[in-house]
Amino acid sequence: MDIMGLTAVTLGRKIKEKEITVKEAAQAALAQIEAAEADINAYVTVFDKEAVFRRADEVQKGIEDGTLTNPLAGVPVAIKDNMCTKGIRTTCSSKILENFEPTYTAEAVVNLEKAGAVLIGKTNMDEFAMGSTTETSAYGETKNPWNTGHVPGGSSGGSCAAVAAQECSYALGSDTGGSIRQPSSFCGVTGLKPTYGTVSRYGLIAYGSSLDQIGPVAKDVTDCAVILETIASYDPKDSTSVKRDDYDFTSALKEDVKGMKIGLPRDYFGEGLDSGVKNSVLQAAKELEERGAILEEFDLGLVEYAIPAYYVIAAAEASSNLARFDGVKYGYRTEESEGLHQMYKKTRSEGFGAEVKRRIMLGSFVLSSGYYDAYYLKALRTKALIKQEFDKAFENYDLILGPAAPTTAPKLGESLSDPIKMYLGDIYTISVNLAGLPGISLPCGLDQNGLPIGVQLIGDCFQEKNIIRAAYALEQTRTYVQPEMVRR
Repeated sequence: MDIMGLTAVTLGRKIKEKEITVKEAAQAALAQIEAAEADINAYVTVFDKEAVFRRADEVQKGIEDGTLTNPLAGVPVAIKDNMCTKGIRTTCSSKILENFEPTYTAEAVVNLEKAGAVLIGKTNMDEFAMGSTTETSAYGETKNPWNTGHVPGGSSGGSCAAVAAQECSYALGSDTGGSIRQPSSFCGVTGLKPTYGTVSRYGLIAYGSSLDQIGPVAKDVTDCAVILETIASYDPKDSTSVKRDDYDFTSALKEDVKGMKIGLPRDYFGEGLDSGVKNSVLQAAKELEERGAILEEFDLGLVEYAIPAYYVIAAAEASSNLARFDGVKYGYRTEESEGLHQMYKKTRSEGFGAEVKRRIMLGSFVLSSGYYDAYYLKALRTKALIKQEFDKAFENYDLILGPAAPTTAPKLGESLSDPIKMYLGDIYTISVNLAGLPGISLPCGLDQNGLPIGVQLIGDCFQEKNIIRAAYALEQTRTYVQPEMVRR
């Protein structure tokens, strides 16, 4: 049986039905990591085999005695390396945290462990989640399983590549400006960014605190709904956590989209969008229309201001959040320095990569005296106006449909040479974070080079069920396609 070819929910069911043991599932994941990692580099840390097997035996007992009933019990999962795991190194793919071992575990990961998940390893990412290609990692670039000459997207590229290459059954990523949805699109998997505050950020090493949100990456929509149901919770340890009335996301797994009103923003289908991507996304929209959804084009204002507003706010928050990494309490410290100030400077100069330094400097600039009002406050006002535009749109539509990215995965090395071009690649995902909305990306076709294309569905705040319902209905019109390296 091809264990790693199964969806997470299907594997969990087969474990409960005693067709597969938890240890066999863990062995299959570790064997696939061993086979594929030299080509993909999706992991920063793969957990010790004996520790994984001990956990597998423990979960097996829990399933057999009836204490572990979650659909994900016994299923192997990978965690993005910016989520703390007690006693296990958590690096954010940065040299400055190369030997950091947290004393606690992120709440979302705790929720998975309570459900009986078996953690396999920590996935590679853009350093401190700053990037769109997973090329800024201090531990080497991750490659796209569909074509290893191309990027997997970012910053959750390691998680998305690991799922696509079947090196885990599902993974957790974080999304600050599209960091789950864009790499999911590039890697041909499904990724969901929940409403801000739905999943606790406790234990997530912050990039942009007002934008960051943890979410699932998996093979299909059903898996994403089940994973979200498992990790979502109110957490008093996170001041931005929201107490929701309803965490039942799996009830939305219905094919019925009859009467659902879907808006297509004209701004998302204009200049800069690759024709192959446009055709696939519009075809996906047409298929929803054939199933009874009502499509309508509309103008979504202020789209052009989303990227500048986002990079001002995210960089400002990053410069503040990353000030704690100074070589004093934990992480990397320079070996030679004279005095405290030189130690700070040398540690940060040696420990941070170029992209992180760029964003820290930009953030420090926009927060500095004389520029705070001109840039940072103006960006916050723009953010509020963008949220108002979405509020207006959702008065008329149940959800918004568009591309997840303007192109398919670029070649390795192409984006880093032109940072502005890389930033523009987030044009369709950034507004969702600025407005705190839920969004999902799922595969909707392949381009002429055989690279995956993703369609993005955006819902109003706390309306994950709408996007799950539409995504599930759309998914029924397609067969999940695996990269050639997995099919071989």
